[in-house]
Amino acid sequence: MPTVHDWINNPLAVVDGLFAQSNSSPDWEKKVVEYFKEKLKLNDAHTWVPSLNDVPLYYLKPNSLVKFRCMVQDMFDPEFFMGVYETNDLTSNSKQVKCGKYKDITVGGQVDFNSRNTVTSERQTFYCVPIPGESQWAKEISFICQARVVPSTSYVPNRHKRSYEEDDEMDTQPQHSAESHGNTEPKRQETEAPSHDSSSAHCTSSLDLNFPLPGEKGPACLVKVYEDWDGFKLNDMLEVFGILSVDPALSVIADEREASSLLDPTEVTETVEEQRVHSPPPSLVPRLHMLYAQPLVHNNPLLPSNLSSVLGELASVRAELHTYLTHVLMGDSLAAEYLILHLISNVYSRRDVLPLGKFTLNLSGCPHSSPYTEHLYKVIQQLVPSSYRLCMSLHNMNNQRMVPRKDYTANRLVSGTLQLANNTSLFLDETQLEQGQLDATGVRNITALGNLISWQKVDYDFNYHQMEFPCNINVLITSEGRSLLPSDSQVNLRPTLNPPNLEEYLSAVQVAQVPSQFNKYRIYLSGARALNYTISDEITKVRILSKHTLQRWLDESQAARGLENKSNTAAEKSERKRALKYITIYIYFNSYHTCLYFGLKCNVFIWHMTLYSSVFYFILNMWENLLALVKIIFNV
Repeated sequence: MPTVHDWINNPLAVVDGLFAQSNSSPDWEKKVVEYFKEKLKLNDAHTWVPSLNDVPLYYLKPNSLVKFRCMVQDMFDPEFFMGVYETNDLTSNSKQVKCGKYKDITVGGQVDFNSRNTVTSERQTFYCVPIPGESQWAKEISFICQARVVPSTSYVPNRHKRSYEEDDEMDTQPQHSAESHGNTEPKRQETEAPSHDSSSAHCTSSLDLNFPLPGEKGPACLVKVYEDWDGFKLNDMLEVFGILSVDPALSVIADEREASSLLDPTEVTETVEEQRVHSPPPSLVPRLHMLYAQPLVHNNPLLPSNLSSVLGELASVRAELHTYLTHVLMGDSLAAEYLILHLISNVYSRRDVLPLGKFTLNLSGCPHSSPYTEHLYKVIQQLVPSSYRLCMSLHNMNNQRMVPRKDYTANRLVSGTLQLANNTSLFLDETQLEQGQLDATGVRNITALGNLISWQKVDYDFNYHQMEFPCNINVLITSEGRSLLPSDSQVNLRPTLNPPNLEEYLSAVQVAQVPSQFNKYRIYLSGARALNYTISDEITKVRILSKHTLQRWLDESQAARGLENKSNTAAEKSERKRALKYITIYIYFNSYHTCLYFGLKCNVFIWHMTLYSSVFYFILNMWENLLALVKIIFNV
């Protein structure tokens, strides 16, 4: 009997039904997309759809509706397919026009390639991977949210594979036999990503899932996009709803093409390496025909769509978070303030090439001998939805591939450590850096990290040129002394506590926080970053005034003072006064308002005023001295 969930278990029947009703009208494709969009909106129906992130592939029914929370790692060349084709039934000697959309293999008899009804269409292929560095708590909460309703009999984790095959044998579609999962190796589905050593030659291997981060687990997927693919960009986070395709015939076709290319390379336009990358086994890299994709601004499953419901608790939750981080930082209240400002910072705009809103923090004074930085990263990992700890050891700097590069032999983008989704927290552990010499790879990696911190961009290597890809990544640097990398602010850790056993102390601090309290922290940090706010043009001009510009004004003024016949025209006096104005404002804002600026961002107008009041009072008392000094320099 048909059930209410037939559109999940057998979406192709819905597509074929709408196609049959269309009478060759071009509007049927829009009706298909609108149909599934409306179904997913009703009664949280999107939580009924099984997820490729959480459910093993061999538990999912072929040609069923699934979802995939992912990042676009690469974009392949467009491909052509038969959107509409005609088949000949040899037994009844009849012809039938069928829909080829959302399918990899034609079904229903012998295809008449010379038919006038054949319509050739175009689609784009995205290579998508799970969101790099996604925290375990985010995965678990997403799984709990989507596992409330079991939509399909094939989606039962405790069932044996034999019962699944028995269900599959009852499928009316001949190409979906038990063989599609009978030979699937479950452990291959969760293969760890190989390490990104520049010396490795795994880039053309068919078993390489090309994950950006080493040690990542999860499925990769080839997403077939049928419309508006220009609206997607590389490294976008998406939640894709589509039709799952794991037909074993795809592997047979790929093997035949590979054998043909080996026998006669002139017959094919693709190399063997390109065929292996673009046509991997469907049991390892399934195909997902996109019906609908929701762009993800963030991947925090706890954050409600309406932020007004959590605004009232921001101030109290922030105070509790500050207390917690103060304990983690061994009593350093000021460092806890800066760490919160770092965690809620966000690139909200770009003026020319300068990213506005970033706040890279260098936390110096971290002990080298103890595993403190490792425990500190675990704390941050419990607070943010995506993060990665990069140990800046000499071996990692000289051997790890950080910048993605184009492999023209396999015609794909080989991933690197810095190919991350927006809002990822990158934890750079500089305490692991030992004495030694950086080779050419190490220098390139350090340069790439510096560009990421300063300009929030990564220059992808396309061999003959480099292409800039903007990003929005929070970078936290822990070091013993001042970091060799640039930063927006440096805070020297000054602990007031000296626990006899550091590991036990930090573990006790974490255990004291109940899960519900952690959830409040997570909602606060993601919500503060997502809040809308405006900054006046005057403050923006002050903040983009660089130290290089100030130095240039000082140098020009000193050179002018050395001239014997110095001109004092009105234009020059006006220019010096303008420079004086910006220098004094620059000193003023960088002394106090930098911290207040980020505090206002999260709608907390008054926090720790006693801490900064003494600094502000000191600046006011020294104001006349600063003005006198600048006037002497500019000879005003």
